[in-house]
Amino acid sequence: MSATFIFLMVVLKLPIFALFYIVWWAIRSPVEPEPVPDEDGGTKRPLAPRPRHPRHPRPPLPRNPRRGPHGAPAVAPPPRVRTVVARGRRIVR
Repeated sequence: MSATFIFLMVVLKLPIFALFYIVWWAIRSPVEPEPVPDEDGGTKRPLAPRPRHPRHPRPPLPRNPRRGPHGAPAVAPPPRVRTVVARGRRIVR
């Protein structure tokens, strides 16, 4: 038997057994009691209201949306190139 076979069959199975143990431990853990409904867990005094800040109006949107990183017009596409179909020559003898 090689060391690789032992490594694959034994050592790599340890995380699987650890996962099964964690799941078994989570299932067997005791149930926590329900919180008392009279207590909300927060403060008893009301919090002070936050001061309201005036909202500034948004700037109007530009009529023509900017293109490119600095507002330059979009780059024109390259001109189309026609492909040439090569035909074989006939050799005359």
